[in-house]
Amino acid sequence: MPRLLLNADMGESFGPWTMGQDEAVMPFVDLANVACGFHAADPDTMRRTIQLAKRHRVRTGAHPAYPDLVGFGRRSLACSPAEIENMVLYQLGALDALCRAEGTRVNYIKPHGALYNDMMRDEQKLAAVMKAVAAFDAGLPLMLMATANPAPAQALAARHGIGLWFEAFADRAYDAEGFLVSRSLPGAVHHQTAQILEQARRIATGEPLSAGDGSPLTLRADTLCVHGDNPESIAAVKAIRQLLDQLA
Repeated sequence: MPRLLLNADMGESFGPWTMGQDEAVMPFVDLANVACGFHAADPDTMRRTIQLAKRHRVRTGAHPAYPDLVGFGRRSLACSPAEIENMVLYQLGALDALCRAEGTRVNYIKPHGALYNDMMRDEQKLAAVMKAVAAFDAGLPLMLMATANPAPAQALAARHGIGLWFEAFADRAYDAEGFLVSRSLPGAVHHQTAQILEQARRIATGEPLSAGDGSPLTLRADTLCVHGDNPESIAAVKAIRQLLDQLA
């Protein structure tokens, strides 16, 4: 069984406003998805987050988004494929400059929020993101959602000459196709540690989850996304880390 990597969204503070508890979460993850200034973060926050990841030997990835600071990148914007390609490239370049200043590099790309969800349902938008990755560095993997049928995304990635990392979520509910249930619906986010741990275990071992309609759903994932916004979620991250270490 391949080792399941833990990833977390990091560096999402902005100026004096603090979001998340990066210092508490960083020791327990393998991958840090660093906001690039469009939905959150600023140059100082980005560089501090890179430094924190480097201290803990955590790989740094770019977390580009729609230009939506007010909406935290969770609102879909009417951007053309060319605009999406350029905005992703712009954000990759910004993070890469700060990584280079710290003697490290961008290791992968994981789009954020609405851009992440939109590209999973719109092939033109997904292709635009893939074009940006290929233009920046085709050797970097693009992280995207593990769904019931990954074949279309794999075929598109092959056409653009890039690799993929498939991502699953321990604290989110899924529909029958393997897409995340909207946060606006009841039960979309799991809060009980026991439920989160059981979903993490099933994803790590390749066992089926129960989709929203009760049907079995098997997700083949390379990485598991965790969140550390409060003490309860940090406790869950620690428990997931311990679980994955025991399964390794």
